[in-house]
Amino acid sequence: MDFSEVSLPNGRHTIGKRFEFEAGHRLPSLPPGHKCSRQHGHSYQVEVVLTAPALEGPGFVTDFGDLSAFKQFLDAELDHHNLHDILPFEPTSELLAQFLAGWFAQHVEPTIQGRLVGVMVCETDRSWARFDVEQ
Repeated sequence: MDFSEVSLPNGRHTIGKRFEFEAGHRLPSLPPGHKCSRQHGHSYQVEVVLTAPALEGPGFVTDFGDLSAFKQFLDAELDHHNLHDILPFEPTSELLAQFLAGWFAQHVEPTIQGRLVGVMVCETDRSWARFDVEQ
């Protein structure tokens, strides 16, 4: 088969990269009997989703290695911290996803080719929240 005869459809390329950190939190605005009002912890997984209308370099939306500043931020500022002690908001997954999207857009996005689509925060294997950036 001559692969050069395969026509490529138009569209957008999308990539994702997942990061992890460990942290504790509590949600003090919940009633005292709610389990999340008490101190507890999560093995958070955070996934950033990026897109680009055209590929750069050898065929990248963004080189995955260029996202290392985000990992460094998570490790230095959030990993093994009590999130309710350091963040200026109640650390729900929804608000954490929005905050991380803001940090990424401010500190990483200006240095890369791709554009942020959204950030997903997983507290467990079955529970997640996603913040989608308006384009």
